[in-house]
Amino acid sequence: MQKKVRIIDIAKMAGVSKGTVDRVLHNRGNVSEKARTAINRVLDEVNYKPNIHVSAISLKRSYKIVVTTPEVSPGAYWESIHNGIHHALEEYENIKIELLVFTYNQYDIFSCRQIFEKIASLKMDALIIGPTFAEETINLCKKMDDRDVPYIFVDSNIESTMPLAFLSADHYVCGYMIAKLITSIIRPETNIAIFQAVRRGDISSNTTILRKKGFTDYLEKNKCTNLVLSIPFSVTEPESNEMYLSRLFRSQKEVPAIVVLNSRGNFIADYLEANHIEGVKMICMDLTSANIEALKKGQIDYLIGQEPEYQGFFAMKTMLEYLIFKKKITKENYVQLDIITQENIDFYKRFNNTVY
Repeated sequence: MQKKVRIIDIAKMAGVSKGTVDRVLHNRGNVSEKARTAINRVLDEVNYKPNIHVSAISLKRSYKIVVTTPEVSPGAYWESIHNGIHHALEEYENIKIELLVFTYNQYDIFSCRQIFEKIASLKMDALIIGPTFAEETINLCKKMDDRDVPYIFVDSNIESTMPLAFLSADHYVCGYMIAKLITSIIRPETNIAIFQAVRRGDISSNTTILRKKGFTDYLEKNKCTNLVLSIPFSVTEPESNEMYLSRLFRSQKEVPAIVVLNSRGNFIADYLEANHIEGVKMICMDLTSANIEALKKGQIDYLIGQEPEYQGFFAMKTMLEYLIFKKKITKENYVQLDIITQENIDFYKRFNNTVY
């Protein structure tokens, strides 16, 4: 697909500012003949076709959009969601958009409550939510419903809410698939350790609950005899993981298989490498930088990808098309689940919004 030419690209090619290009495109004057000639030459070269409808609307009003998700860190899952959101905004650079971003600690229910309470008091045109805790999300959504503020979910859907749309993996299917994968590469009698993150407030995330349900349903349906061990681990206090993991391996006669139901599988991989523990079969979630490194080293056998950049991109794109054009929206949008191995990891590229 041909890359969309943006105003900023035209400005760079013509050697002028974005504002000057905008004035030429909308015939608003105050542009030198030299600049106008340079811009028109570039417009002819790239065969630029302005979106008349978007241009007209962009001059009339602005939109305030709030985004709230778990905290963002470099190379991690939620950074990819936000990268997708910002790529979508680049597609609509003619629209006046005020973006407000509020992140919370996804391992602390009280942090989530504090941020959601703050958001509930804000004036906005739309809201994009990355939910972790179901009850807190439901309470926030009820307040948005009362105010007729449209909202879209990324990463998961929450029952008892009325989002405009959601973009998410099917987390039940994800857990079911992980169970099928792990039991296919271990002996029937091998124990399976499932690692779940410790959260302040002792509440599991919505995605983890769904994945674990899919996992256990597969084992029951297929009469698997593997003993499942639920093991806690901490993202906020990683020093405690040494205790959890040491206890696990001391109690096992044979090395167990390991499943990590969120994106922090590298924590477990680091422990195995530091303690020279080999022979563990491990499946984890998400193509984070740390997980990819562990996969390439052979510490992780499979990574499950759920297209976070795509989720962020289409959540924002869908919201803007609804706000601007009142476009009919598809509510349920499930992304594909990718099974990544050492052999195919190098074929996966970073987000490129021109392919969507």
